Amino acid sequence: MNQVLVLNQDYQAISLVDVQRAFILILLNKANTVEAYEDVKLRSVKEEFDFPSVIRLNSYVNLPFKKISLTRQNVFRRDGNKCVYCGSRERLTLDHVIPKAQGGRTVWNNMVTACYKCNSRKGDLSLKEAGMTLKVKPFRPSFIMFLSQFSGRVDDSWKPYLLMS
Repeated sequence: MNQVLVLNQDYQAISLVDVQRAFILILLNKANTVEAYEDVKLRSVKEEFDFPSVIRLNSYVNLPFKKISLTRQNVFRRDGNKCVYCGSRERLTLDHVIPKAQGGRTVWNNMVTACYKCNSRKGDLSLKEAGMTLKVKPFRPSFIMFLSQFSGRVDDSWKPYLLMS
Protein backbone atom coordinates (compact mmCIF):
# COMPACT_ATOMS: atom_id res chain seq x y z
CA MET A 1 0.00 0.00 0.00
CA ASN A 2 3.01 2.31 -0.29
CA GLN A 3 2.82 2.86 -4.07
CA VAL A 4 0.24 4.60 -6.19
CA LEU A 5 -0.40 3.97 -9.89
CA VAL A 6 -0.24 7.18 -11.95
CA LEU A 7 -2.40 7.46 -15.06
CA ASN A 8 -2.01 10.01 -17.81
CA GLN A 9 -5.05 12.15 -18.63
CA ASP A 10 -6.11 9.47 -21.15
CA TYR A 11 -6.05 6.78 -18.40
CA GLN A 12 -2.86 5.17 -19.71
CA ALA A 13 -0.63 3.88 -16.89
CA ILE A 14 2.66 5.80 -16.89
CA SER A 15 4.38 5.23 -13.55
CA LEU A 16 4.30 4.33 -9.89
CA VAL A 17 4.97 6.89 -7.17
CA ASP A 18 4.99 6.78 -3.40
CA VAL A 19 1.91 7.93 -1.47
CA GLN A 20 3.54 11.22 -0.44
CA ARG A 21 4.25 12.21 -4.06
CA ALA A 22 0.73 11.20 -5.14
CA PHE A 23 -0.81 13.23 -2.33
CA ILE A 24 1.27 16.30 -3.26
CA LEU A 25 0.08 16.01 -6.88
CA ILE A 26 -3.51 15.88 -5.64
CA LEU A 27 -3.09 18.84 -3.25
CA LEU A 28 -1.52 20.93 -6.04
CA ASN A 29 -4.49 20.09 -8.32
CA LYS A 30 -2.19 18.33 -10.78
CA ALA A 31 -4.00 15.02 -10.31
CA ASN A 32 -7.26 13.52 -9.04
CA THR A 33 -7.91 10.34 -7.12
CA VAL A 34 -9.42 7.66 -9.36
CA GLU A 35 -9.31 4.77 -6.88
CA ALA A 36 -8.84 4.93 -3.12
CA TYR A 37 -8.65 2.48 -0.24
CA GLU A 38 -11.94 2.49 1.64
CA ASP A 39 -10.57 1.38 5.00
CA VAL A 40 -7.55 3.73 5.16
CA LYS A 41 -7.49 7.53 5.35
CA LEU A 42 -4.81 10.20 5.40
CA ARG A 43 -5.36 12.60 8.28
CA SER A 44 -4.13 16.06 9.12
CA VAL A 45 -4.99 18.03 12.23
CA LYS A 46 -8.15 19.42 10.63
CA GLU A 47 -8.99 17.21 7.65
CA GLU A 48 -9.32 13.64 6.44
CA PHE A 49 -8.38 12.58 2.91
CA ASP A 50 -8.77 9.47 0.79
CA PHE A 51 -5.72 7.22 0.67
CA PRO A 52 -5.13 6.95 -3.11
CA SER A 53 -4.28 3.74 -4.94
CA VAL A 54 -4.73 5.18 -8.48
CA ILE A 55 -4.44 8.82 -9.51
CA ARG A 56 -4.99 10.51 -12.90
CA LEU A 57 -3.07 13.56 -14.08
CA ASN A 58 -5.23 16.57 -14.97
CA SER A 59 -3.03 17.51 -17.93
CA TYR A 60 -1.82 15.17 -20.61
CA VAL A 61 1.91 14.44 -20.40
CA ASN A 62 3.47 13.58 -23.75
CA LEU A 63 5.86 10.71 -23.07
CA PRO A 64 8.15 9.07 -25.59
CA PHE A 65 7.62 5.35 -26.17
CA LYS A 66 9.08 3.56 -23.17
CA LYS A 67 11.23 0.69 -24.31
CA ILE A 68 12.35 -2.08 -21.95
CA SER A 69 16.10 -2.66 -22.14
CA LEU A 70 17.23 -6.11 -23.20
CA THR A 71 19.25 -7.18 -20.18
CA ARG A 72 19.92 -10.50 -18.49
CA GLN A 73 17.75 -9.60 -15.50
CA ASN A 74 14.88 -8.37 -17.69
CA VAL A 75 14.86 -11.61 -19.71
CA PHE A 76 14.84 -13.59 -16.44
CA ARG A 77 12.01 -11.41 -15.12
CA ARG A 78 9.97 -11.81 -18.34
CA ASP A 79 10.37 -15.62 -18.18
CA GLY A 80 9.42 -15.82 -14.50
CA ASN A 81 12.95 -16.72 -13.38
CA LYS A 82 12.68 -20.25 -14.71
CA CYS A 83 14.03 -22.27 -17.60
CA VAL A 84 11.71 -22.14 -20.63
CA TYR A 85 12.74 -25.70 -21.55
CA CYS A 86 12.33 -27.63 -18.28
CA GLY A 87 10.97 -25.14 -15.71
CA SER A 88 14.00 -25.34 -13.39
CA ARG A 89 14.93 -22.32 -11.29
CA GLU A 90 18.51 -23.49 -10.68
CA ARG A 91 21.69 -22.08 -12.31
CA LEU A 92 19.91 -19.86 -14.83
CA THR A 93 21.58 -18.41 -17.89
CA LEU A 94 20.54 -16.97 -21.25
CA ASP A 95 20.06 -18.90 -24.48
CA HIS A 96 19.65 -17.81 -28.08
CA VAL A 97 16.70 -19.80 -29.51
CA ILE A 98 18.29 -19.54 -32.95
CA PRO A 99 21.99 -19.88 -32.07
CA LYS A 100 24.35 -17.05 -32.96
CA ALA A 101 26.37 -19.64 -34.91
CA GLN A 102 23.30 -20.07 -37.16
CA GLY A 103 22.69 -16.34 -37.58
CA GLY A 104 20.52 -15.78 -34.50
CA ARG A 105 20.50 -12.25 -33.15
CA THR A 106 20.48 -10.89 -29.63
CA VAL A 107 16.90 -9.58 -29.62
CA TRP A 108 13.90 -10.09 -27.32
CA ASN A 109 12.24 -12.63 -29.64
CA ASN A 110 15.36 -14.79 -29.73
CA MET A 111 16.51 -14.69 -26.09
CA VAL A 112 15.18 -16.97 -23.36
CA THR A 113 16.02 -18.03 -19.83
CA ALA A 114 17.57 -21.49 -19.68
CA CYS A 115 19.10 -23.55 -16.90
CA TYR A 116 22.74 -24.49 -17.35
CA LYS A 117 21.85 -28.13 -18.08
CA CYS A 118 19.35 -27.33 -20.89
CA ASN A 119 21.60 -24.63 -22.34
CA SER A 120 24.51 -27.08 -22.49
CA ARG A 121 22.31 -29.78 -24.04
CA LYS A 122 21.06 -27.43 -26.74
CA GLY A 123 24.46 -25.86 -27.47
CA ASP A 124 24.67 -24.40 -30.98
CA LEU A 125 21.81 -26.56 -32.27
CA SER A 126 18.37 -25.42 -33.36
CA LEU A 127 15.40 -26.49 -31.25
CA LYS A 128 14.53 -29.15 -33.82
CA GLU A 129 18.11 -30.48 -33.99
CA ALA A 130 18.29 -30.65 -30.19
CA GLY A 131 14.83 -32.24 -29.90
CA MET A 132 13.71 -29.50 -27.49
CA THR A 133 10.62 -27.31 -27.28
CA LEU A 134 9.88 -23.98 -25.63
CA LYS A 135 7.25 -23.91 -22.90
CA VAL A 136 6.84 -20.17 -23.55
CA LYS A 137 7.46 -18.28 -26.78
CA PRO A 138 9.86 -15.33 -26.31
CA PHE A 139 8.42 -11.84 -26.86
CA ARG A 140 9.23 -8.17 -26.33
CA PRO A 141 7.54 -7.22 -23.04
CA SER A 142 5.48 -4.06 -22.76
CA PHE A 143 6.24 -1.21 -20.39
CA ILE A 144 2.94 -1.86 -18.61
CA MET A 145 3.93 -5.47 -17.94
CA PHE A 146 7.19 -4.38 -16.37
CA LEU A 147 5.55 -1.55 -14.45
CA SER A 148 3.34 -4.05 -12.66
CA GLN A 149 6.17 -6.56 -12.12
CA PHE A 150 8.67 -4.01 -10.78
CA SER A 151 6.22 -2.95 -8.10
CA GLY A 152 6.46 -6.35 -6.43
CA ARG A 153 2.69 -6.57 -6.23
CA VAL A 154 -0.32 -5.63 -8.30
CA ASP A 155 -3.14 -4.03 -6.37
CA ASP A 156 -6.59 -5.20 -7.50
CA SER A 157 -7.59 -1.58 -8.15
CA TRP A 158 -4.75 -1.25 -10.69
CA LYS A 159 -5.72 -4.23 -12.85
CA PRO A 160 -8.26 -2.48 -15.11
CA TYR A 161 -5.63 0.17 -15.94
CA LEU A 162 -2.84 -2.37 -16.53
CA LEU A 163 -4.98 -4.44 -18.93
CA MET A 164 -4.86 -7.40 -16.53
CA SER A 165 -8.42 -7.77 -15.40
